[in-house]
Amino acid sequence: MESKSNNFSSVKYHDIFDYKLTKEELVKWQYKNLKEITSGHKNKSRLQNETYSKTKLVVAKKVAKLLSKIPSVKFVGITGALAMNNAGKNSDIDLMIITSKNRLWLTRFCVYCLLHTTYYILRKPRVKNERDALCLNLWLDEQDLVWPKKDRNIYTAHEIAQVVPLVNRNKTYERFLCQNKWILDFWPNSTKISSKQYVVSSMRRSILHSTFYILQTVIENLAFRLQYLYMKPKITREVVTPTRAIFHPNDWGKKVLTILSDIV
Repeated sequence: MESKSNNFSSVKYHDIFDYKLTKEELVKWQYKNLKEITSGHKNKSRLQNETYSKTKLVVAKKVAKLLSKIPSVKFVGITGALAMNNAGKNSDIDLMIITSKNRLWLTRFCVYCLLHTTYYILRKPRVKNERDALCLNLWLDEQDLVWPKKDRNIYTAHEIAQVVPLVNRNKTYERFLCQNKWILDFWPNSTKISSKQYVVSSMRRSILHSTFYILQTVIENLAFRLQYLYMKPKITREVVTPTRAIFHPNDWGKKVLTILSDIV
């Protein structure tokens, strides 16, 4: 979304989420080059949500530490309201996971098995909110990190910029940001993105290692097909491909853009 009206402001954008910006936050979340002022005080709702967020953050960190034991998990990050330290009492815990190249669906299977065996609560499909449940709604293969141009707008830019990394192997987080520099067109002060080019390292494999890699690839393809067949009847607007899985049944981006169009 390109706001051409003088009525648009970062303050109004964050008010949609009942998130009263402090003066420091207004600098970070400055929209383009627009200069604004704010009272600088957090509202009661924000202060209350910060308390709820502390408890949820503890859970998120424990889960991230557990998932880091899976070698193909390259990155685990907090997204959504919790990433802004603004999760409500009944909010779930949104996590983003980036996997090794060509290992997304095998990794996803391993992650769910691990979480089920350790008795973590996972949000059920089609349930809007489930208090403190884990919502693994964003999966990316490390070779497919660029956000599609058709989905680039003020909302998705903010969502990407606010991600909080918990597990970050081989500078995967930096690579993710580097490949999505477009977010700075909307929120130029939101995060620092290095101009350094990060590449996925490749190594020479022994015959035994190559055989094992091929076997894993066969299992990966099978894992994708089985999980896709299971999901297919339920898919509406979700994105499911061999290299990404994005589960956002509620189109918050569309809702936010609609509200913004009324504001501006």
